[in-house]
Amino acid sequence: MRTTIRLSVFVMMMAACMAIGFTRPATAGSAAEIDSAVDEALQKLLAGSPAATELSKVAKAVLVFPSIVKGGFIVGGQYGEGALRKEGKTAGYYNTVAGSYGLQAGVQKFGFAMFFMDAASLAYLDKSEGWEIGVGPSIVIVDEGVARSLTTSTAKEGIYVFSFDQKGLMAGIGIQGSKITKIIPK
Repeated sequence: MRTTIRLSVFVMMMAACMAIGFTRPATAGSAAEIDSAVDEALQKLLAGSPAATELSKVAKAVLVFPSIVKGGFIVGGQYGEGALRKEGKTAGYYNTVAGSYGLQAGVQKFGFAMFFMDAASLAYLDKSEGWEIGVGPSIVIVDEGVARSLTTSTAKEGIYVFSFDQKGLMAGIGIQGSKITKIIPK
């Protein structure tokens, strides 16, 4: 019994160390590195999604995280850096961090883009000191089914989120509970 408890505590501690490693970068990327990755990711997303292309024409801004790494074993974490684009120009740099606990194992890499459709949603991002997704403006995660029926006239929510470039061995992508914070790249 004591061996089982010790083993469980050891596994939890190792998982926590692993999660911390995924959620804390050694240094933020440079502005040029982040901008280059955002350019490439946004081009790929728009080329593959007519719905994203249509929303990009009317969105007030787009926050793009080209590469988020998520991993864990029981305890998990994720981290990624991105840029906010207004009228095609970078208006700020952000990171996204999340932690989780539960039945999970694996590592995954993905990207996502958040299309801010109204001034109120964008203002919420600007005025918050670290915005936790799930609190604040309403968000719609766009999957293939939603994308088929989404047009600029049916888009009524404040923010639409598209995921892309999913790779790895961890099932599902959740942005609920992620925290987005403004950063200053090196």
